[in-house]
Amino acid sequence: MRSAIGLLEVQGYSVALAAMDQACKSADIHIEGMDCNNPSEGDRAPIPVVIQVKFTGGISDVRIALDVAREEASKYIREQDILTHLIPSGSEELMKLLSTGKVKVK
Repeated sequence: MRSAIGLLEVQGYSVALAAMDQACKSADIHIEGMDCNNPSEGDRAPIPVVIQVKFTGGISDVRIALDVAREEASKYIREQDILTHLIPSGSEELMKLLSTGKVKVK
């Protein structure tokens, strides 16, 4: 059985951590990787980094995690600065790419 994939993208590393802490406490998910990018506003952005968290789990758990993460992140940043996406059944090729990113697990 293929896992569902959840993607959360927010401005700020601490916002991503707070959102995913609540998501992990609310659903049975596994964080696969994190990546960071510059926001489209560049230096004019209120928070100068965009963090994307990639995680997997059953489709209902990923859906719950995305909802909880969005709710938590909205306590700290504007709703329009929160992006979420659910891939119901990730391919094997896509699963291999989830750990790719600038933030590495030691």
